[in-house]
Amino acid sequence: MEELKCYMPKTLREALEIKAKVDVIPLAGGSDLMVSHKRTLGLTPVFEKPVMIIRNLPELRKIYVNDKGECCIGAGCTSAEIAENTLCPWHLRQAASRMGAIGLRNSATIAGNIANASPKGDTPGPLYLLDARVKLSSLRGDREELVSDFIVKFRTIDLKSDELITEIIVPYSEDDFDYIFWHKVGTRKANAISKITVSQAIKFEKDGKTVKDFRVSATATGAKTNRSRDVEKLLIGKAIEPAIIEEVVNGFDQVISPRAMPEFRREATRRMIRRFLTEAAKHPKDKVIDTYEGYSMTGAPAPRK
Repeated sequence: MEELKCYMPKTLREALEIKAKVDVIPLAGGSDLMVSHKRTLGLTPVFEKPVMIIRNLPELRKIYVNDKGECCIGAGCTSAEIAENTLCPWHLRQAASRMGAIGLRNSATIAGNIANASPKGDTPGPLYLLDARVKLSSLRGDREELVSDFIVKFRTIDLKSDELITEIIVPYSEDDFDYIFWHKVGTRKANAISKITVSQAIKFEKDGKTVKDFRVSATATGAKTNRSRDVEKLLIGKAIEPAIIEEVVNGFDQVISPRAMPEFRREATRRMIRRFLTEAAKHPKDKVIDTYEGYSMTGAPAPRK
């Protein structure tokens, strides 16, 4: 049996000291790492570098709201913890609650889902939508970067050799948007890899007609999660009309990669954007706009506690 050197720091400071000296693989939940390093059935995974287990570092397990009103989520927080915590944004709770089976949600961490840099990851969609930032720490200090910039492309992230992801910071308030939307297309509601997920949000000016803010992001539609601010600007400052809806739909259609099931992903995305904007223009009573008639969205927004 191959020997594996393993570090188990007790504090974040100790972990950063190890990271500065040794080229280690940080392991918290391990749901992605154990799969990516697997071998044939019956054989234990093989890691090409020493492993540093950071699962129980208390500094990485907190969820709180900072003095700016931003939701701060420790890198080691699991999908299950995020799904159940009303301090976390609604879109993110939806994505976390549908991520794989219950056992996986109890182990998979938000930092791991981001660092895996898979275009089918569940949490990047909401994080792109909400302009979330990733906090990167080293002995040199901390720096922050938009999650959308941190994920460079497929399986590629902007992480320096001595850095650890320590926190995800989400600018968020219940009043940021008038209507919200999230939907995952998969073989099942959960316990399935996403075929596509779409996150949307909209805010109107006081006149109730002019769009103040509109956002849409989609996963599994390219080499990374897609969001286009240029497409969103097509609607901002205007009233929702059928013609502008089609302009937005066609604009986002150009963002989607032409590879892998292009018609399925394009048509699904078109339908969800079109429905969201059409329903939002009617100013329904409920803040959450369902995907289709007959489909009931769960986990409506709850006040922060």
